[in-house]
Amino acid sequence: MAEMGKGVTAGKLAINVQKRITRAQEKVLQKLGKADETRDAAFEEMVANFNKQMVEGSKLQRDLKTYVSAVKTLHDASRRLQDCLADMYEPDWFGKEEMDALAEEMIEKEMDNNLEDTDTLWLDYHQSITDKSVTSMDTYLTQFPDIKARIAKRDRKMVDFDSARHHFASLQKGKKKDEAKIAKQAALLEMAAPSWAQGLISAHQVAQTNLSFNQAEEDLGRAQKIFEELNVELQDELPALWDSRVGVYVNTFQGLAGHQEKFHKDMSKLSQNLNDIMTKLEEQRQLNEEADISESASSAPKVAVTNGSDGELPPGFIYKVKAIHDYDATDGDELELKMGDIVLVMGFDNPDEQDDGWLMGVKESKWLQEKDASAKGVFPENFTQKF
Repeated sequence: MAEMGKGVTAGKLAINVQKRITRAQEKVLQKLGKADETRDAAFEEMVANFNKQMVEGSKLQRDLKTYVSAVKTLHDASRRLQDCLADMYEPDWFGKEEMDALAEEMIEKEMDNNLEDTDTLWLDYHQSITDKSVTSMDTYLTQFPDIKARIAKRDRKMVDFDSARHHFASLQKGKKKDEAKIAKQAALLEMAAPSWAQGLISAHQVAQTNLSFNQAEEDLGRAQKIFEELNVELQDELPALWDSRVGVYVNTFQGLAGHQEKFHKDMSKLSQNLNDIMTKLEEQRQLNEEADISESASSAPKVAVTNGSDGELPPGFIYKVKAIHDYDATDGDELELKMGDIVLVMGFDNPDEQDDGWLMGVKESKWLQEKDASAKGVFPENFTQKF
C-alpha cells in the first residue's frame, strides 16, 4: 500500500477522512434536531470548571512572572539610586565611609541582626519567588494540555458512539422490512425455481442482512467501550483536579507572602541604617549652623536693650526660642519664620484661644527695632527650640 507520510498509509488516511465526514454529518443532524445527542449535565459542569480553572491558573502564572520581572527592575533601580547617593555624598559629610559601604552593597554582618548585603537580599528574594511560586505554578499548569486533549477526544468518541447508535437503530428498523421483503421474494421464487434453489436464495439474502446488522452491532459496542473508558477516567480526574486548586493557590500565595515578609524585614534594617546616617548628618548640620550663629553674634556690636535689665527678657515675655526650620505663614495671625530666627514668647491674652502645639510671640529683631508687642503672631512650637 502506498505511503502517504511518516507512519500514515493511504488506508489509514481514508479511514480518518471517513471518520471526520461521519462525525460532521452526525453533528449536523443533531443540530437540526434529526438525531438525539448524548448529554451529561454533570460532566459538562466539570468541563466548565476545568476551563475556568485553566484560565485562572494561566492568568496567575502570567501575573507572577510579571511580578518577578518587576522585582528585578526594582532591584536595578535601587542599585542605580544607591550609586547616585554615593556619587553626591561629599567627603566631609558625616558617615561618608558608612554611606560608601551601603552604596557598594557590602554592609558587614552585625552580630545582633545578621544583616546581609542588599544585593544578596534582592537576588535571594528574586530566586525564592521564582523557585517556589513561579515554578510551582508552571508544574501545576503542565497537566492541563493533556486533560484538555482527552476531553476533546471524549467529545469526538461521543459523536462516534451516537453515530453508531443511530446506525444500529436504523438497521434494526430496516431488518424487519428486509425480512418481509425476502419472504415476498421467496414466494415468487417458488414458481420459478426448484425447491432446493429456493432455500439457498432465501438463506443468502438473510445472511446478507444479518452480516450488516452484526457489523453495526460490533461497531456500536466498540464505540461505546472507547467512549465510556474515556468518560469514566475524566469523571474521576476532573473533580480531583478542581479540588487541587485550593492547595495550589494557598501554597503559592503563602510562600510569596513569606518571602516578601523576610525580604522587607531584612531590607528595613538596612533602610534604618541609611536613615540613621541621614539623621546624624542633619543634626551635625544644625550644630554647625548654631556654632556659626553664635560666632557671628559674639563678633557683632552689642545692641542696647531698653525696657529690660542686662541679659534679662523684656517685661511680658516668658522665654526665647530659636527657629530650627523655615515656616511659611498660612494666615494673617501667624509669624513667618526662617531658620535661626529668635522669637520672644509671650502668653495668650485668652488661654482658651491657644491651640495645642502653637505659641505666641514676637521676633526679637522686630522687637529691638520697634519695641512694639503688637507685631506678635502665632507659630508652631515644633519648628523651634527653646534656649
